[in-house]
This record gives sequence, structure tokens and C-alpha cells, in this order.
Amino acid sequence: MDATKHWSITVDIDEEENTTLAHASLRTPAGQDVTGVGKAERNPLDPNVPTIGDELAVARALRDLAERLLHTTEKEITSVTGEPAHVHR
Repeated sequence: MDATKHWSITVDIDEEENTTLAHASLRTPAGQDVTGVGKAERNPLDPNVPTIGDELAVARALRDLAERLLHTTEKEITSVTGEPAHVHR
């Protein structure tokens, strides 16, 4: 069956002094909420360029989200097959 599906990821970014924290969240079609977290800390001696902290924190949050989604997938495969599942990273 051919199908086009659309999943949306929401990214929230919080900045406080030299730290940027990002949360990347999605809800799967099965109703599973998955959230990844990423953090970036600026060295106080470096120039303040907020977009760099945002990009780094979001990249880390998306990477964490991907790992958590892979883990969720492994659990679902295991529940369907009854065998331990390990997907390739």
C-alpha cells in the first residue's frame, strides 16, 4: 500500500544566561508521546551568539528523540514477536 504520512515535531527552546535547553516532541500515530532533550552551554569567554546555542541544543534534542524513538520501536517489535529486538543505529 502506498501512502504519504505526516508527522510533526515540536521544538521548544529555553535560554537562560549561558545555557540553552531544547525539547523536541512528537506524538506517534499510535498515540505514543516521545520527547528528546538537548542542552548547550556557552563558555562565558565566547561571544554571545544565541543562534549557535539554539542549533546545538536542538540538534542534541533531535538526536535524543531519535534514540528514544528507536528504543520505542524495539519495545514494540519485542511485544509483537516475543523475541528481543535490536534495531541498527
